[in-house]
Amino acid sequence: MRSEPARLRFEIGARDGAARTGVLQTRHGPVKTPAFIPLATKGTVRGLESHEVAALGYEMVLGNTYHLFVSPGPERIAKAGGLHGFMGWERALITDSGGFQVFSLAHGGVANEVKGSGRQGGDQGSVVSIEEEGVHFRSYRDGAELFISPEVSMQVQAALGSDIALVFDECTPFHADRDYTARSTGRTHRWLERCLEWHEREGPVRQAIFGIVQGGIYEDLRRESAEAVSSAAVDGLAIGGTLGRDKAEMREVLSMTAPLLPEAAPKHLAGIALGLDVFDCAVPTRLARHGVALVPDPDNRFRLDLRKSGHTGDRDPIAADCPCPACQNHDRDYLSYLSRAEELTAVRLLCIHNLTYLQELMVHARAAIEAERFNAYSRAVLSGESPWTA
Repeated sequence: MRSEPARLRFEIGARDGAARTGVLQTRHGPVKTPAFIPLATKGTVRGLESHEVAALGYEMVLGNTYHLFVSPGPERIAKAGGLHGFMGWERALITDSGGFQVFSLAHGGVANEVKGSGRQGGDQGSVVSIEEEGVHFRSYRDGAELFISPEVSMQVQAALGSDIALVFDECTPFHADRDYTARSTGRTHRWLERCLEWHEREGPVRQAIFGIVQGGIYEDLRRESAEAVSSAAVDGLAIGGTLGRDKAEMREVLSMTAPLLPEAAPKHLAGIALGLDVFDCAVPTRLARHGVALVPDPDNRFRLDLRKSGHTGDRDPIAADCPCPACQNHDRDYLSYLSRAEELTAVRLLCIHNLTYLQELMVHARAAIEAERFNAYSRAVLSGESPWTA
């Protein structure tokens, strides 16, 4: 790890067990942690303008290097003042490396594992070759052959102008055997060094770099990777990979990996109780596109499906006392009607609701940590209380 406050400064605040609050000080302002990071995959948080995302209280979004590399291209974005200028986002920005998407094409099941769909397959034919130099793949837009390497990933992220860039890594699925995972993890470590060498020569002087810990579900490989990445000249750490075949295995992998990382480092993924600081997920906006709202209902996986029948005449809001416009101004009957009619207004309102729900979850989690009652807060939320009452 390195300490260069001009790139990134992380200040740990309150603690409650392993859980902690803090502030990431970036070139585009502070990010209070723990924080959920909405995805701006293609230069937008689905259905919303940048100022609307900021108005919900979000201080950082995540841009997708793979998709922005394919279209509209880093040169076009750089001419607009980087991704900040291109999408009109004035706060902090993190970009992934493109590794997850590229290797989803190769391994087929990676994205589906994260989504929990259980499907294998995928568009494996899109990958031409995975070599030490990098990955050749075909564009999903026109079939043209493209190439991403550690150096190309860093070059694209430099053009995007993110405050935090992630190094290029291989994201292996849980079903990869130990031999392949070991070879892949070693290659990820070599690619880490190439990312850092390129960035030292040519990268933006105030762009921070996060290394990625791989190793699949194997404790010895996770330990080896944690040591290798932590000893590199990075500004923060991310726990990579799909982590396991189900949530139980994911918790197990995270529980064995998180303690291996330096205490003072900012950490990216999920698991507030484990002392991780920022995490991203496509679920809130993806659910909204399919008519599903986040609600305090553990028996139904904290989800309300407004596309299903049974909401006619239901005058209740999505969630009682939720401060979002969907709940303050509309009832389940109307929102169900809009969603079943596939009106874009429904997608917008449900995106706003779901992102409000996640933001409320984080705001009150930070308050619970500061009050040294995070375990009680967590139990209350998981048992079905809303974030704003728990």
